[in-house]
Amino acid sequence: MPITIRPGSTVMFTGDSITDCRRRESEDGLGTGYPLRVAGEWAHRHPDRPVTWLNTANAGDKVMDLEARWRLDVLDARPDVLSVLVGVNDTGWHTLDPDGYPIPAERFEAGYDLLLPVHGVVEGPGTVLIGEKERAEWRADLDPKIQAVRRLARRYGAQLLAADGRFAELAATTAPEHWSEDGVHPTRAGHAALAASWLRLVT
Repeated sequence: MPITIRPGSTVMFTGDSITDCRRRESEDGLGTGYPLRVAGEWAHRHPDRPVTWLNTANAGDKVMDLEARWRLDVLDARPDVLSVLVGVNDTGWHTLDPDGYPIPAERFEAGYDLLLPVHGVVEGPGTVLIGEKERAEWRADLDPKIQAVRRLARRYGAQLLAADGRFAELAATTAPEHWSEDGVHPTRAGHAALAASWLRLVT
């Protein structure tokens, strides 16, 4: 069932750079990506249902980084609805960085499990890992982690934003670069697609 957002609720987004989107530089603290689009569209559709929107995402975060700041940055704010999008930095994306490394799927799942249950939306890695043949090797590392997040969402009754599948559908008819220039971080169109998918999960 869709998540109900009641008037006066606090909704928090957290995760990595896909959600961060320079939030610290923005006046409302939401950044320039899909959280801002969600908040704007919600206000447009429901002017009689005010909501407090928060963004505590940190660019570069892995699951273990969220674990370390979970109490201070998430739980202490007591959000009514929590949206978690994290995992791409735990994947083969970071094998391109000599200081990074892919986290084993079992360790990734165990770490993500510590962040749940949540009343809200969860999404794992690979939000826009699409296209570009040279990135095909990421899938062997990525797919088990996507499946792990799906299992956890079912276990805890959280809504799953299946962004990897959605972007794959979009890329089947439009060049992948339209949705993400680097295969990870969404373009404006990509953030709009994420926001639309997110809003379909709530009432």
